[in-house]
This record gives sequence, structure tokens and C-alpha cells, in this order.
Amino acid sequence: MAQKPSIPKGTRDFNPEQVAKRNYIFNTIQAQFERFGFQPIETPSFENSDTLMGKYGDEGDRLIFKILNSGDFLNKVNDTLYAEKDSGRITPKISEKALRYDLTVPFARYVVQHQNEIEFPFKRYQMQPVWRADRPQKGRFREFYQCDADVVGSTSLWQEVEFVQLYDAVFTALKLDGATIKINNRKILSGIAEVIGASDKLIDFTVALDKLDKIGEEKVKEEMLSKGIPQTGIDALQPLFSLSGDFATQINQLKTILNTSDEGKKGIEELEFIDAAISELGLSTAKLQLDVTLARGLNYYTGAIFEVSAPEGVAMGSIGGGGRYDDLTGIFGLKNVSGVGISFGLDRIYLVLEELNLFPETVTKNIDVLFINFGDKEALFSMKAIKELRANNINAELYPDAAKMKKQMNHANKRNIPYVVIVGEKEIETNTYALKHMVSGEQSSVTLTQLVSQLS
Repeated sequence: MAQKPSIPKGTRDFNPEQVAKRNYIFNTIQAQFERFGFQPIETPSFENSDTLMGKYGDEGDRLIFKILNSGDFLNKVNDTLYAEKDSGRITPKISEKALRYDLTVPFARYVVQHQNEIEFPFKRYQMQPVWRADRPQKGRFREFYQCDADVVGSTSLWQEVEFVQLYDAVFTALKLDGATIKINNRKILSGIAEVIGASDKLIDFTVALDKLDKIGEEKVKEEMLSKGIPQTGIDALQPLFSLSGDFATQINQLKTILNTSDEGKKGIEELEFIDAAISELGLSTAKLQLDVTLARGLNYYTGAIFEVSAPEGVAMGSIGGGGRYDDLTGIFGLKNVSGVGISFGLDRIYLVLEELNLFPETVTKNIDVLFINFGDKEALFSMKAIKELRANNINAELYPDAAKMKKQMNHANKRNIPYVVIVGEKEIETNTYALKHMVSGEQSSVTLTQLVSQLS
């Protein structure tokens, strides 16, 4: 029996309509990246294992897809090691390459490897697939695209201001009104941890704080206590649980909490700078919001932290995020290169646009006109017109077989092709074309020049 075809769990096929819609998002994001001065790079889908391993923490490292060496890969494994069946020790012997887990580490490798030919500050964008050996579930895949933009080689906060504007520009171009760009700063989190006497527990503290909107104030306090954060510290945090008002009001409340922390004050200054610039410049459709519970990527973010949420009423996790990192390239030996970057969650943005019915109708349009085929003579006459239409940026095709007229018309209907052209003996003699509009059923006899102008 023939094997039933299937694809690996956590991967997807995309039909023509889905690809057209995805391309619409890609093209919109890419146009804005380039308008803001970002340049494209691409890196290989797989890297040397030692480039990737050890860069994502234990959890991330476990999710990296390894590639077996070609040839007789077991010959490098001696009998003793083989008998131990310790996959952790055997893997480096039989696999020297791995599929990339994200675009950030390959980008760091690229910058260090090409540092002598790169003009700094270097603004790059990259839109490529990445792979994670994750447990597939709704909205989580093993193969997915990332769309990243980063600037390396500058510590200027104007870059953060530009990224807020870039998010706004992309969402405006996608007609996605009401996205919220949440911002926080690692220095503020460090400052709060310092003030409550829990500097050594920064990660525990922020992980608990991050759950505030999910589990509520009391449960967050319980979790902090259980992680060894002192009660006096938690009491000092009280104003934090009731931060409210606009950006400036929240900043003023933070100044009271952080008045003894230099690190915290520096974080406040950075946020004030970004907010003041954005207030002056304005945003078209997105809004900027301070969120002190935002703690993503704490292992590498050192300044601003961003996360974008979909418009209210759409049940969707974050649709983008990023932040400032001060030593990305340090992992490959190039010290003191500060960078800041953001990414767009392509799959989630797709689902949001779908839910809000925001894809333009023309996005899935592939063919403007189908020529009906009555035989070789008529087909050749049609092909001359098709060549002219294509030269005028009109998508046209000939039905390949001289099949029954009804079959050809059904084909046009099923593919939502708006026009068909019918060419018979009479049309060839008079050098005209019968143009039929598929929805209204209207039909008219036109010259080639008229055909081009009507279909344009």
C-alpha cells in the first residue's frame, strides 16, 4: 500500500491564498524597514553547532535541531562512549551543525566575522525561517519566520525612539489601529530589586512581577516571599502594585520608589527621554505605554524592553518585542558593541489581520484575465494578446487545453478570475477580442488597445 503523505508535527503547508497574504505582510514590513534605513542580510539556515550551543540557556539549547554529520557518522564514537549511551556526550561527535534557533545569534556571529567591512552603526533587517524542537501547540510551531531589525554600534536613545516609530509605521501601513507598544527598562527592574534588598534575586523578582496581570497582587506577593524576597521589601513595593495614570504620572510615582537607586534613576531618565521625543513627534495609530511588569529577555536586555500587544478585543499574545542589549557580540569576542533590536511576530500578525478582516481584497488576486482555448489557431492569436498584456503588467494566461467551454468557465470561477476573453473565427477575422466580466456577465467586443486599457 502506498504511504499516506504527511508533514512533521509543528510544520505547515501554505496554500496560494495564505502565501499571498503572508507576502503582503512581509512586503509591508520590508518597505518600512528600508524607509527607516535598514539594510537586508541573510545568513545560512544552519550554523556550526558551537556557534549556537550555550547561547540560549539550558532550555533554549534543548530546543535546537541538530543535523547528523554525513557519511559514516558513528565511526568517531569509540566503543566505551557508545556503551555509555550518553546522548549529551555522543551528540558533538556525530553532529557538528544545527538549524538556527533565532536570527539574533547568527547576526552577532555575522557582525564579528565581518566587522572590518561593516560600516557602524550598522542597521540590518533579516526575514528568514528559524527552527525550534518545541512541543507543537496552537500558535507555536517548529518552523516559523522571524522578521528582525537591529542597530549595532550606537548607544544613542534616538534608536529606541526610531523603533517606536517603526512599529507605528508598520501597523499604520497594515491598517492595524490601536496596537499598544509597551515599554520598560531593565535598569528600573534592577533599581526596584536593589531598593527592596533583593538584587541577587532580580530574575525571581521579575518573573513573579511579570505575572501581576495573570494571577493578581496577593499571589505575586506569595511567590516573592517563597523565593526569599523579604517582607519589608515587598511592603516597600506597595506603590508599584497600584501604578496608574499616563506615562508621566507613572514616571513620577516611580521616582518616589527609586529615589535611593542610581541605576533606577538612570532607567527613569532613559524612559523620560523616549517618552518626551515620542510626545513631540506623535504616533499615527499605535500608543506608547509604560509597563513596569514587562520583563522579557532579561538574560540579555540591558536597557529598554519593548513588547507590542494587539488592539483591544483581539485575544492574542504579543505581536512583537525587543530591547537594548549591551554586549551581544561579546559571546564571540568583540566587546562593547551596544545594540538595540525589535522583531515582528509574523504568524500572530497574520491571525490578527485575518480576525479583523484587514487584508486588502486584491491581496490574493493572481490572474486578471483568462483566455478561453478553442484550438491552436485561436490559442496562438490569444497568446499574442497575452504577451502584450503581460508587458503592460497585467496578469494573463491561456487555458492550456481546448476543453469544453463550460469546463474552462468553471475554472475561471473557481480561481476567482474577474475576466475571460473569448476568441473565435469572427474575432480573428476582425482582429478583436470578446471580453466578458465574470460577475456581471457583461460582454463587449474590444481591440487589443482597448483590452489593455480596460484591464489596467
